Amino acid sequence: MAASAWVYTLIPATAAIAGAAVAVNTRPGPNLVSAIQHFAAGVVFAAAAGEILPDVMHRGSPLATVIGGAIGVAVMLLVKQLENWAKGPVGLLAAIGIDILIDGLVLGIGFAAGPKVGLLLTIALTIEVLFLGLTVANELGESVRSRARVVAVTAALALLLPIGALLGAPIALLPDPILTGFFAFGLIALLYLVTEELLVEAHETPDRPWVTAMFFAGFLVLLLLEEAIG
Repeated sequence: MAASAWVYTLIPATAAIAGAAVAVNTRPGPNLVSAIQHFAAGVVFAAAAGEILPDVMHRGSPLATVIGGAIGVAVMLLVKQLENWAKGPVGLLAAIGIDILIDGLVLGIGFAAGPKVGLLLTIALTIEVLFLGLTVANELGESVRSRARVVAVTAALALLLPIGALLGAPIALLPDPILTGFFAFGLIALLYLVTEELLVEAHETPDRPWVTAMFFAGFLVLLLLEEAIG
């Protein structure tokens, strides 16, 4: 199942392209964008807390957890620094490309943990990557007049998802302690995505109760899906 994880990345990749296609024709308002970010953050947080975290805790490899988590922190902080250095559309695209590649890697790690984990992560990352598609289209729309070119650039970035998943596929064959380290890395990456990207950007607009409630709606939706899947 882990080896075919890249197939599932076509779902969020399609969502990113669809998001870009919508954004180049109708720019969503700031409140709607913030609501999507809150909802995506809730879904991703539920996936991290409900699926990856228990698997890390129950494997009984504290050293591997610490090492994998520390590497995850270092990588995500490096990504944040690269985003701070990024200037203009090219810098933005590079930063988003790294994010999408890591998302694909995390999805590959999720399928290494099990089909259910991978499926729930696919749902969570689909919503998150949909937002990235909106972001790319909004930013490029200010400097690129061709709508087709904006969607094409988004599609090219979306291809990094299956590449990341293919990089993560061999993880399932690794010894258990190393596998635990990769799970810890994936957990940190998801938590960073929620706390340092989605929620930070979501609060750039004035808070509204219904927008904030979307975080908990996303969290509950994924919990219900987990119960339904069994």
